[in-house]
Formats: sequence, C-alpha cells, structure tokens
Amino acid sequence: MEKDINFIYEIGCLRFMQRTWRQFLNPDFANISEHIFRVAWIALILAKRENVKNTDKLLKMALVHDIPESRTGDVNYISRQYTERKEHNAIRDMLKDTTLEEEFIELWEECEKKETIEARIIKDADNLDVDFELQEQAAKGESIKSILNEVREHVGANKLYTESARKIYQALKNSNPNDWHIKGNNRFNGGDWKK
Repeated sequence: MEKDINFIYEIGCLRFMQRTWRQFLNPDFANISEHIFRVAWIALILAKRENVKNTDKLLKMALVHDIPESRTGDVNYISRQYTERKEHNAIRDMLKDTTLEEEFIELWEECEKKETIEARIIKDADNLDVDFELQEQAAKGESIKSILNEVREHVGANKLYTESARKIYQALKNSNPNDWHIKGNNRFNGGDWKK
C-alpha cells in the first residue's frame, strides 16, 4: 500500500515538470501532465479511426508513456545530444513493488519498441500533441511554429505511423484552435443572444 501511495504522489509531481519546449521562445507550453492527458485523447481518436478495439490498453500506454520524466526530466532535441537518459531505470524504480509494476513496465516497454499498433498510435499522438501546441502558439502570435515548420513537415511526412495520424496532421495545419468555442454552440449562435 505504501508503495502505491508514494507512486501516486510522484505522478502528481508531473504537473510541476515542465517540458523543455519552454526553453525555446515561449514559457507557455504544457507541462508533462497536461501533455500526457492530451496524448490520451488524441490516441483514443486515432484508435477509433484505425479500428483499434483495445482502448483500455491504449489508455494505459498513454498514461505510462512519459512518466519516467518524473525522474529523468524532459530532454529536448538539443539536450539529447549531451544527455544519457536512463528511462528504463526510472520506470522500474518508480513502479517497483507497486500493484501496477509488472503490467505497466511491460506496457512502457511495448511503447518504446513501437512494434504494435497501440504503441504506434501512442507515438503518433505524442507527435501530434506537439503540432497541436504549435498551432495554439501560432494563434497567439508566437513565431515558433514557422521556425520549426521544416522539422514538423519532416515529422508529418516520415515519422507518423498511421494513416489517421497523417490525415489529422494535414488537417491540423490549417485549423484554428479557437473554432471549438467560436463556431461551436454558444450564446451568440445558438443561445440566448440568438433569440
């Protein structure tokens, strides 16, 4: 019981772990908890589009995919040249003697190998979350999306595993992060102001 409780406290610390995107031009990027949460939702959408039925496994993989960063920190495309990450050690130590240990270490290892459809969907969701965030930053007037455009185009063309992810990536490039509330049902277009 003590190990399970301590693990839950450590998971809570992920909300304080900043993603290293903050180093590059803008301090207003999602923390690791926020990233994991959206990856889970993106993964569910991709799974539906890819006709993957085992969404329980998929959600567990989404939840576990970046939790070693509680101990290793997030390592970006510059710091990866200089840092040895020991994520395997981190995940084992985090889950050691918890009721989740065996199942979630196996799921994390499966994610890392990217051989199954579920693992590939998680990686696609992980990548797409970056593009969603860049689109949100561009809508706020930040320039980082245009600066990283060539890199993200390479990812969109070469690093996405599923057809559904490639389609979402293409549609995302011309999307407006504000459409969900401006064009959705609201008091201006369907509520009390419309009467």
